[in-house]
This record gives sequence, structure tokens and C-alpha cells, in this order.
Amino acid sequence: MDWAGTPQRGPGERPALLVLDLINEIVHPNGKYAADGYGAQARERGVLVTAADAIRRARAADIPVIYVVVGFSPGYPEWPAGSPVFEKAKDDGRLVLGSWATQVHDALAPRPGEPVVVKHRISPFHGTNLEVLLRTAGIDTLLLTGVSTELVVLTTAQAAHDRDYRVRVLEDATLAGDAEIHEAALKILSRISTVTTVAEALPAARPVSAAERQGTRS
Repeated sequence: MDWAGTPQRGPGERPALLVLDLINEIVHPNGKYAADGYGAQARERGVLVTAADAIRRARAADIPVIYVVVGFSPGYPEWPAGSPVFEKAKDDGRLVLGSWATQVHDALAPRPGEPVVVKHRISPFHGTNLEVLLRTAGIDTLLLTGVSTELVVLTTAQAAHDRDYRVRVLEDATLAGDAEIHEAALKILSRISTVTTVAEALPAARPVSAAERQGTRS
């Protein structure tokens, strides 16, 4: 089937959609970090629905979808003891890889063959194969969705900027623990990236009618 609708991109751009830490522990109502405001923000702002829409649009446009998941192996050998961000994880049994907690939320589940990058720190570039995946696929533009705006999304944008990627933050598919922090993070992100929306960055494709096909041939 032929399709109309072109994602927001410049000539020759090759984008990928990154789905950052939208895992059960953080955005599912039963997740431990969800109780810190992330679950409420996900519900109030409809982020899971919007992120799922971004994934659907990216797949329809043949844009690679890459998932990033934070977690630690059983026993926490990678756990950073001095980190204020991860200090609760070990004592409270959070973010264990291979458990329900570190699975991508069901509403956003990866399809077979879509990469899932596992990280042990805030940045998805730190100690992972993310950049190898991006360079191998010829990616030069990153579309960011996920949590949290002021930590993972901001860190990803900064790291990607310094690696010469174009960065677009899909603000309606990102969230922080509260709305004020989210808005503050977006102001900073606007200095190093394009802050946009799912609909603007990934216009919905539609089937091309027979009349339209005929018109292009005449």
C-alpha cells in the first residue's frame, strides 16, 4: 500500500526514535518509582498513550525504534553506591534486570527485532552499545521520548549533541516527577535540541487513494 505523510526531517536525515526508561518500575501504577510522582504524571499527561502513538507513527514511517532500559543484575554488581539517583534501588530491591520491574510497559512493548539497550547509569550512551547501533544504521537524528525529562532525557540530549546528532525532544511523550520540573527541563533542552511534539515530528501517515496515485502518474 502507498502512504502519504512525511516525518519532520531535513534533507537526507536518518532519524531513530528512542524510548527511554518507560518501564514498569517507573510508569506502571504498581512500580516503586512510580510512587514518586512519575506514575501520576504519566496518567495526568497521557504520556503512555502519546508515546505509544509515537512508536506507531515511527514504525509506519520505517523509522527505527530503539528501547533503553535502566537496571541492575541480581545482586547489584553494577550499582553506584554514591549515587543519589539510585540510592534506593539496592536496599528496596528496585530495577532488577529480568524482572517485571525492568520490562517495558505493555502499552509500548518492543516488537521482535527492535533493539533493547540495557544501561546501569543515567546516560544511555554510558557503557552500552547504543552508539554502535546508531552509527551502524546511519542514524544522524534522535527523537526522544521517555522519563525523566530532567535526568535521562536531558542527559541523552546533551550526550547526543556532543556526538553531533540532531536531537528532537517529543515533549508530550516525556515526563518528570512533577510538572514544574518537566517545564524547567524543557527550557534547558531547548538550548541544545528542538523541543517539539509527536504530531509535529511524526505526522500520521495515511493511505494514498487511487485517485491520488493516478494524479501523480498523469
